[in-house]
Order: sequence, then C-alpha cells, then structure tokens
Amino acid sequence: MIGNEYSNKTIKQNLIDGLSKKEFILSKFIAIVFFALVSTLLIGLITLCIGLYYSGDTEAYYMHSEIIFLLAYFVKLVGFFSLCLFLAVLVKRSAFALGFMFILFILEWIVYAILAKNYDDDIATNIQNYFPLKSMWKLIDEPFRRIVLMKSPEKTELLYDYAVHWNEIGIVVVWTALFIYGSYKLLQKRDL
Repeated sequence: MIGNEYSNKTIKQNLIDGLSKKEFILSKFIAIVFFALVSTLLIGLITLCIGLYYSGDTEAYYMHSEIIFLLAYFVKLVGFFSLCLFLAVLVKRSAFALGFMFILFILEWIVYAILAKNYDDDIATNIQNYFPLKSMWKLIDEPFRRIVLMKSPEKTELLYDYAVHWNEIGIVVVWTALFIYGSYKLLQKRDL
C-alpha cells in the first residue's frame, strides 16, 4: 500500500493535488480497517457455516458464545496492518519493511531471552506480552491446541487460558494508535 506510493511517485502527485499528509495517512488507515473488516466478516461467515454444518446445536447462545474471537481477529489485523504501514513509511520499500518486521520479531525474542536470563521467566513473559508482535499474537492464543483438546473426550478440563482478555485488546489498540501516529509524524517530517 505504501511501497508502491513511493516507487511510483504517486504520493508526491497526491500531495501536489492537494491531499494533506494527514488525509493521506487517514485514507491508508481507512483502507486498513476496511480490509480487516471484510476479512473478519468473511471468517465469521465461514465459521458460522461450518458450525451450522457440523453442530447439532443451533441455539443462538451457542452460536454466539465466543464471538469475542472475531473482535480479537479484527483488532489483530488492524494492529498488524498498522505495523506494516509504519514500517513501509519508515523504510519506503515493501521488501525492506518485511525484513524489518522479521528483525523486530527476532529483537523481541532476544529481549525476552535477556530478561529471562536476568529475571524470572514469568516476569520476562509478562514483559514480552507488551511487545508489538507478541501482543498481537496473544489475542488469539494457540487455537489448534484448543481444538485438539476439545475433540478428546477424556480431557474434560482445559488447563490453558484460551480466552480473549480486554487488557490484551487494549495493548494492541495502543500499539495501533502509536503506529498510525508514528506513520503520520514520519510522513510529516519527510520532504517528499
């Protein structure tokens, strides 16, 4: 979304035509929200169809009991796409932005390893949960293990917390706001 704006010089043309940098970032954020919403609605529809096909229960309570996961998926997508927008504005190239994302992933784990070595593992894990990529990952935590455990009749108790927590959604929303604000500030300081 941004890499082509720089390489094709359309960002300069948009700004010459009267689009402000604030409107430019806002239009990109609206596109992010739109794509995340379409994806969320598509996943919700597919999940509903699969659930109706494979389940005998069609009561509204059971059908909507864990709809919070769709909200978490939406917030996760908006946060991740906002991070991608920020990195693309930062480095001006899509491939380099993906490289920076991989470096960010490695840096998060290096900081975790340093914290785990110097402090308790629980403290390191709690701090790591505030990092951008890890906080997005934690919104929908380990869905496949949950599916396997639910299909096993001998496992009646889930020992792992799979719920979506509001504080985790809040962390990702804060990161999203910081990424959008950072993208705007970077674009504002640049001479295009």
